[in-house]
Amino acid sequence: MSTKNKVEEALNEIRPYLQNDGGDIVLLSIDNGIAKVQFLGYCSTCSKSFMTLNAVAAVIKKHAPEIKEVIE
Repeated sequence: MSTKNKVEEALNEIRPYLQNDGGDIVLLSIDNGIAKVQFLGYCSTCSKSFMTLNAVAAVIKKHAPEIKEVIE
């Protein structure tokens, strides 16, 4: 399975929780072990999005250990 597919699988695991709160997340790119994501909807303006990003990064790294960093 490609790295992109692994990351998308991880995001699909997280997505229902974000959508439940009125948000979403998309993968923008993967470059040199760095996955760039974008929060959408309520998640894009939430004051706790940095904590959500940490949780997202943990799930992504579980699915795709080759990802070293997740940024927004």
